[in-house]
Amino acid sequence: RSPTPSPAHSSSWLRTATCDWRSRPGGSSGINAEYGQSYRLRGENFVRSTGQVKEITKLQLFSWEAGERGSNVHLQAEPTKAALLHKEYVKRKDEFKSEVSNAIIDKYGGKEHLHNAPPKELLLATTEEYVEYSRTGKIVKGQEKIIPKSKYQEEVHVNGHTAVYGSFFGGGKWGYKCCRSCEKQAYCTGAASRSGANVPAKAPEIAPTNEVDRSRSLLEIHQEKMVEVNKKKKEKIQKDIENPQAREDRLKKVLADLDQKREAEAAAGLDERKRSYNSMADIVEPSEEEMEAYKLRKHMTADPMSGFSKT
Repeated sequence: RSPTPSPAHSSSWLRTATCDWRSRPGGSSGINAEYGQSYRLRGENFVRSTGQVKEITKLQLFSWEAGERGSNVHLQAEPTKAALLHKEYVKRKDEFKSEVSNAIIDKYGGKEHLHNAPPKELLLATTEEYVEYSRTGKIVKGQEKIIPKSKYQEEVHVNGHTAVYGSFFGGGKWGYKCCRSCEKQAYCTGAASRSGANVPAKAPEIAPTNEVDRSRSLLEIHQEKMVEVNKKKKEKIQKDIENPQAREDRLKKVLADLDQKREAEAAAGLDERKRSYNSMADIVEPSEEEMEAYKLRKHMTADPMSGFSKT
């Protein structure tokens, strides 16, 4: 059984023999009947904020901050040096604060108000404004709602108008409510123009050019387009099968154009691999003949006989 801790050893709640936590002496109140009201189990955390622990903490923080700024200070290695440097730092800091305070007082005055000023608690806690609250905490009386002020001039009436510009909207334009004029710097014509003669006509609605059939989904429309595209491709393939000479003629023409283009680039010293970004003006899908011509003229680097080829 662990004995009840004495006041000198009141910070330990751990039973060292069995390494388990024991109950708090005195129950939830922390008062032990054996030692009376003066004894309270406070634990050991209170030791970290009493005595010289605060000074050691300040010295440690000063050593860290001085080391970050390039000073060779270490509290554990050279405690005397760290303490002297910290003492000098605090002294210089106080002197600097007093110098700044004296300079401000010498420049602006007001030294007589420093000692006669009331405490800060009274300055911030008291006020002459009367505010009445309800039981729920809402303001009932005494404090009016503050309207935010603007840096721009408000309610400025010019050219005889009794309303500001923007108080009326009609026909897609803003205007003056007094005369319903939509010209910003126009003079007020009074009630004569309120009949609607000066109100601009409503802009005509532009009919949509691409009408979408709402009865069908986008997937159905896409499938119909793909059916048409595949149908055109099949018709072209059928024509090529019926007339192979026409396809060969188109391929020869594409090959000739490609050879002529490469010869012109070689003469000008241009390299297709070093073309600048987005240099092609028109980007269109290549045809079947153009793809076949590219494959025929493509330089196969892995082919050992590619060096003997003319193209």
